[in-house]
Amino acid sequence: MLSARHHVFETEFGFCGAAWTAEGLARFVLPTPEPAQAAEQLKQRLPAAAEAEPDGPMAELVLAAQRYFTGCREDFSKIPLDLTGIDPFRRSLYAAMRKLGYGETTTYGALCASVGFPSAARETGAAMGRNPMPLVIPCHRVLAAGGKLGGFSAPGGVATKQKMLALENARSPGAEPAQASFAF
Repeated sequence: MLSARHHVFETEFGFCGAAWTAEGLARFVLPTPEPAQAAEQLKQRLPAAAEAEPDGPMAELVLAAQRYFTGCREDFSKIPLDLTGIDPFRRSLYAAMRKLGYGETTTYGALCASVGFPSAARETGAAMGRNPMPLVIPCHRVLAAGGKLGGFSAPGGVATKQKMLALENARSPGAEPAQASFAF
């Protein structure tokens, strides 16, 4: 990865981070309480990344993420990604997740079936735990069977997932409109 760069920025939920290459976004860190925590997570994926002010699509990503964490409806599906080192199974899952719109959810089973691996729900969960770009690849919108939250490996764990789903007023897959959304 040539000329990798990274930037830590503040949101209403805490400090996020983005690292990118010429190809696109390579790492995104969901909110942490301290900027150093976000920077450390970025460096784990791209140790040679230099601190830089974002421009172009990465500057728009930062602004969109800041708006998102204030409750604005944002679409991250057009942000270019650098998926270097990501295997074909995970690439297919991540592409399918990027099609989930704001507030839309699915289950691990439905997601893996949609990409041609109907019996790979467990592997799907593991792939999401390794998602290098949560929010941009919206793994928080993927739930366990029966609409249960399932796991979440980002800072804050399941509580962060629940807050993000509540922010989007997301509903469990197949839920009736009158049913409660996720709350925190």
